[in-house]
Amino acid sequence: MKQFLWAGAAGLALVAGTASADGHLPFTPGEGDFSWDSFEALKSMDLTGETITVFGTWLGTEETRFENAMKYFEEATGATVNYAGSDSFEQQIVIDLEAGSAPNLSIFPQPGLASDLAARGLLAPLEQADADWVRDNYAAGQSWVDLATYKDENGEDQFYGLFYRVDVKSLVWFSPENFEDAGYEVPETMEDLKALTDQIVEDGETPWCIGLGSGAATGWPATDWVEELMLRTQPPEIYDQWVTNELPFDDEKVVAAIEEFGTFARNDDYVAGGAGAVASTDFRDSPAGLFASPPQCYMHRQASFIPAFFPEGTSMGEDVDFFYFPSYAEKDLGKPVLGAGTVMTITNDSKGARALMEYLKTPIAHEIWMAQGGFLTPHSGANSALYADDALRKQGEILLGADTFRFDGSDLMPGAIGAGVFWTGMVDYAGGKDAGEVTKSIQDTWQSIK
Repeated sequence: MKQFLWAGAAGLALVAGTASADGHLPFTPGEGDFSWDSFEALKSMDLTGETITVFGTWLGTEETRFENAMKYFEEATGATVNYAGSDSFEQQIVIDLEAGSAPNLSIFPQPGLASDLAARGLLAPLEQADADWVRDNYAAGQSWVDLATYKDENGEDQFYGLFYRVDVKSLVWFSPENFEDAGYEVPETMEDLKALTDQIVEDGETPWCIGLGSGAATGWPATDWVEELMLRTQPPEIYDQWVTNELPFDDEKVVAAIEEFGTFARNDDYVAGGAGAVASTDFRDSPAGLFASPPQCYMHRQASFIPAFFPEGTSMGEDVDFFYFPSYAEKDLGKPVLGAGTVMTITNDSKGARALMEYLKTPIAHEIWMAQGGFLTPHSGANSALYADDALRKQGEILLGADTFRFDGSDLMPGAIGAGVFWTGMVDYAGGKDAGEVTKSIQDTWQSIK
């Protein structure tokens, strides 16, 4: 469900730029504020006659944009990059690896599967120098190293991949006009956010729109809230322990994060329609209150894909905008960002595969897709001015300002937990069930599948 939403979000931005004179490259080398020096440096690689196969989940617009980014590698090196996308990637890549017919590079939408395959000796590790480069050149670099470090078939930690294209979840959406009319300011800290929430109630209005409905996936928006609040109430290593169940799901730290969500979602004064409407309101409909006149709510916490469900004709930056879901000043945990992303790994080693991984380190590899839209990167060397629109640029700045990045926790948990009892448990909690009971039930399920 969540991966589908990320894919849909990519279609929101329009393609920027025009084709070059020969119709081959989307942006003419030497023109614009691209890091053309990193493109010119690629020409020292002679890969004439080398074919590199790449497999991933990108289809349609995403596939075209990725292939456009690869054209510059082909142009500079003489290599040929053949990309294939599939909505059955997770199943097919396992089949291909087991049959010995894997592509040179595979793009995993979730680190969990990559980790499983690395443990079976089916991925080729990168070098320590690659991990050091990520640590030094990606914002919150250690986080990205950790997300691509898995145990090999001998149980040894190895670095396996580079994240290329990520998404941000830690956003709160609001109407600038409504804020201005009411005299509200964008909060800088969680303490400020809670104070604003109370102020809106004092003014006789409703601060939040929250909806958990999503058909068979009902409940997942609440898991995002809990993940955000885990990162804002506990150090990142505690979050990591929770995701792997090294920290039991019914630990008091997890219970506290869920109850923190409850301070927003289980307060009738805080939520449009009252607390009883949270579980039954479809997440796609829940932001509608921002656009009502008078407004039915003033804020909505949701990931970068949610504009797909805003009213037709909504103007980003005018009718609606967003701010970073803030952290607590008093807890000194920095600025954590929750999100998702795709990690490029080597599944059939070759000279060309290694060269393409080197290309992904260059600013130009990121800037070409940035300028087309539907792309965010933590690469601190890429020119943020090249983002296709202001919304992407602002999200990119949030990403670059992160002290910690963590992957959507429920997507890293076993399916029976992260896409099962965690979802249903949060619906039960929103409906009034005790957080301790909910977490004990989830932990019991986790124990039963170990």
